[in-house]
Amino acid sequence: MEWLWASLGLVILLLAGDALVRGAVNLALRLGIPALIVSLTIVAFGTSAPELLISIQAILKGVPGLALGNVVGSNTANILLVLGFPAMLAVMHTSGCESRKSYIQMMLATVVFIILAHRGVFGFGSGLILLSILALILMDALRDARAHRRANGKCEDEEEPEGADPNMPWWKIICFLMLGLIGLPLGADLLIDSAEVIAREFGVSETAIGLTLVALGTSLPELATTTMAALRRQADVALGNVIGSNMFNLLAIIGIATFVGPIPVESAFLQVDLWVMLGASLLLVPFVFFKRDITRVWGVALSLLYVVYVVGVFIW
Repeated sequence: MEWLWASLGLVILLLAGDALVRGAVNLALRLGIPALIVSLTIVAFGTSAPELLISIQAILKGVPGLALGNVVGSNTANILLVLGFPAMLAVMHTSGCESRKSYIQMMLATVVFIILAHRGVFGFGSGLILLSILALILMDALRDARAHRRANGKCEDEEEPEGADPNMPWWKIICFLMLGLIGLPLGADLLIDSAEVIAREFGVSETAIGLTLVALGTSLPELATTTMAALRRQADVALGNVIGSNMFNLLAIIGIATFVGPIPVESAFLQVDLWVMLGASLLLVPFVFFKRDITRVWGVALSLLYVVYVVGVFIW
């Protein structure tokens, strides 16, 4: 039954997160907030809402290891599985992508995160540092986007933010917001309670469950998005989705969660998991800097590495 409750909690989380994004995006556009700013902030934060609620609930319930495990495990899964699995279906032509700047920012966030982790706990001060870096990255992205728009003009077919619907009535916007605000804490509560029971049944730590079951579950939206992008030959969307998601996980999720309570860093993170996350991030170097495509061979290799890591989490 606990697996059923965990699955139900995950489904509620994902649906509620999508509802919150749709409601918040259309509310912001109705209030006159520019679509560009909506894309860079509301959509980005909204799609990370499930991870954020899981982290907050985990801290409130006294299992902060699950919160940290969710973030670290999600980042590892995003690179090894979310890029690896779609590449097995279709070659991802990342050789034509220009993602160096975003990748460097992601690596900077990763290194700072690891340095702060070695203090032994993510506290209020650590959260401020992470959120300050995020604010600088968002301001830089906004400046770049505005400069690009001034240079090229606004295209008629400029893509609307995810979930935008100019004709959405007010009652529907309110319904989406209510579903999101009610569903997210409910789904997070179900998932975390079930994860604790599953961890006890299998004799493993909540941290291990966070690194595997919870992390994999919250990475499903990125996996679906990346798979569709790969099949549509949109490698830039796939790679950008993973890099952006990893930055938000490290900077926003843990940054905000520290305002709820301190997050102790277990020794296993310092000895293994953080370095696996860093190593997985470095595997992107050939695709970002040397214009290599993520071929099917690479896809198989990355996916196998993820399987080995998950098995290793339970063995260690």
